[in-house]
Amino acid sequence: MRPGDPVVCGRSGVGAAGRRHLAPRRARQFPGQAPQRTGSAALPLQDPKAAAREPERAVTGPDMRGALVNAHTQGRYLDDPQLRVVRERAEGLDVPLHLHPADGVGTPHVMEGHPELTGPMWSRGTETASHVPRLVFGGVFAGFPEAELLLGHMGEGLPYVLWRLDSRRGFHNHHGVELARENPSEYLRHNLCITTSGVCSAAPLLRALLALGPEHILFGTDHPFEDMATATEFLRTAPVSGANREKIAHLDAERLLRL
Repeated sequence: MRPGDPVVCGRSGVGAAGRRHLAPRRARQFPGQAPQRTGSAALPLQDPKAAAREPERAVTGPDMRGALVNAHTQGRYLDDPQLRVVRERAEGLDVPLHLHPADGVGTPHVMEGHPELTGPMWSRGTETASHVPRLVFGGVFAGFPEAELLLGHMGEGLPYVLWRLDSRRGFHNHHGVELARENPSEYLRHNLCITTSGVCSAAPLLRALLALGPEHILFGTDHPFEDMATATEFLRTAPVSGANREKIAHLDAERLLRL
């Protein structure tokens, strides 16, 4: 199932739940063969109880190493109390949640009249980036301190704003929200991993290394939307140390996804 599949994002979780067994069935077509690829199980968050069962069913199979959710489901985000059971199951299984971009519930006023800004060029990135501090201030990482969140596209710009998040939190007098960790950036450095998918540029990669550390960055391609040859050549020639290249290329994925 593709990350942006409208069945997963739609009104009913029945279709998504009914299709979730597709990958294991395909794997059983080749008994005795090790899977050549691993993936993340798409969760039907329209039905939180079914979504909570899915990670356990999936990761006991041969080819799933985590769970994938879209930026929102019918306007509901991962800090929604009804989705606590999903977060509990994911942390209990020690598997990451991959937060994939999706269109917002409505078009922000600033983008009205500019359809070129909606979708993957701009709006999906800002929508998805905003989801992460929402989880911080919504207490999700405080309640599940070892939860692991995976974000693509070099972190949707978040590595650039960590200092600003910390500074403005104090300026606004916290709005009555107290955090177990001193600063919002500490949650991102502890609970967030990002991929290089769709961003083949040295400047944001170097910034992400400084902001999050090499242990929190995984190689990605954004296939089929980006060219895999370009992505692999980018990592091969990126101005990083050999040790960091190895971490990004495969070691971090092996650790995070238990490969």
